[in-house]
Amino acid sequence: MKRPFLPFLCLLAATPALAQTPVSGPAFVRDSLATYVQRGLKLWNIPGLAVTVVKDGKVVVSQGFGVKEAGQPAPVDANTLFLIASNSKLFTGTALAQLEEEKKLTLDDPIRKYLPTFRLYDSTATRLVSIRDVLGHKLGTKTFQGDFTFWNSTLSRAQIIDKMRLLKPSAPFRQTYGYCNAGFLTAGEIIPVVDGGRKWEDWVQQRLLTPLGMANTYPLSAGAGQRPNVAQPYTTAFGPLTKLPFDEVDNFGPAASLVSSVNDLGHWLLFQLDSGRYQGQRVLPWATLRRTRAGNTLVGAGKNPLFPSHFRTYGLGLFATDYNARQVFWHTGGANGFVTNTCFVPEENLGLAVLTNQDNQSFFEALRYQILDAYLGVPYRDRSRQLWNLGTAGRAAATADVAALAARATAGRKAKPARPLAAYTGTYQHPLYGPLSISAAPKSKQLQVSFPLHPKLSATLDYLDGDTFRLTYSNAAYGIFAAPFTVENGAVKSIEIKVNDGLEQDAYVFGR
Repeated sequence: MKRPFLPFLCLLAATPALAQTPVSGPAFVRDSLATYVQRGLKLWNIPGLAVTVVKDGKVVVSQGFGVKEAGQPAPVDANTLFLIASNSKLFTGTALAQLEEEKKLTLDDPIRKYLPTFRLYDSTATRLVSIRDVLGHKLGTKTFQGDFTFWNSTLSRAQIIDKMRLLKPSAPFRQTYGYCNAGFLTAGEIIPVVDGGRKWEDWVQQRLLTPLGMANTYPLSAGAGQRPNVAQPYTTAFGPLTKLPFDEVDNFGPAASLVSSVNDLGHWLLFQLDSGRYQGQRVLPWATLRRTRAGNTLVGAGKNPLFPSHFRTYGLGLFATDYNARQVFWHTGGANGFVTNTCFVPEENLGLAVLTNQDNQSFFEALRYQILDAYLGVPYRDRSRQLWNLGTAGRAAATADVAALAARATAGRKAKPARPLAAYTGTYQHPLYGPLSISAAPKSKQLQVSFPLHPKLSATLDYLDGDTFRLTYSNAAYGIFAAPFTVENGAVKSIEIKVNDGLEQDAYVFGR
């Protein structure tokens, strides 16, 4: 998952010694990092951030900035927990790569060899689709397609996988990159089939988190908000800074459910940069890590006008690019209220991670680029200000859209709806999502929407004009949109429901 107007996609026991102020390295990291981050938190309205940098086998930065909760004094530190969302994917890709190393499967095996009932929309794709295909986002579906149905829902992992047959592709199979969380879930559910029933979360815990000393990392998101020293999630996507509920995405586990801190991610980066070893001990073979980094899918090509890079590929839960003549590997992660990234440059023995608790900003990426620039010899340019300026038009448009809907709703309160509110109430169906229900709020012109797959989510419909209402979700991350009803021969036939583009980009049409 990613957020709306971002310009790019793109320690406990046994903790290495920390260095709050590095005594070596580039001047930006030694002298300017704290000032730069504090300025960025203010500019982008981010309550808190944590960052780690590892270089030449040592942790040179592992530090928190800002606060865990807006308006409260408790600071973010290097052990503060954040949902790292899609940064979970490399853990899953590593698991599948290791199972191939152990000859329990091959990445080019058909999915149906292990999950016989698995189906995609197209019968030929169903027969051919491999583990590598789903890990490489090559199904022909759009980025995030289906995620409104799946994310935070009551669907089980098996039910999500079963619904993949309803995702109609927009491009030919294996031709176009389309980021698919459900594909990673599918790959992760092969693990218990080939490894004695061991679930994905148990494999990750036993084979990666425990050997790497990541004692403050949790493979599942359940109860994250009740853990001590956890950052609270926020958004500014549809108004002022707003606190959000924690996502509950364990049904998406292999794609998105890890919770971690920068101290622990420092262990993960040291493992990546030492060819599968940690503190001198072999954890996984170097061949396994190499598999995760091989480019299986071309994501983009051509010179980047802002950064010194020319291509992007996707491996097994990992992007790769050139950056000022070095090969850089990275991934971002976005959950409601959190955006994060991890990044490493093997040729420089350099790694970094940035975790933030406000999802509608690009500073988490600006800081990554600024640190890369400092270590890789790119002349200084304020990446935070650069990305802020680049997003000015998008922010203004988003603010204007919300304001325009508010103005229409104010006028709508004084107008008589096109037809009685009861004409719009009832149950509506979508082929992927299933039913939703619309009812009239007592003694008002407002309608209420309930989502059976999301019992903790609701929405209100305020009359605008014609047969269009303003849709406002109870969870601010989902957004505020116009929701038009279609009417045929005087009868209401359907409603168009939109969510935040960072969740799913296309609207759903629910019909009667």
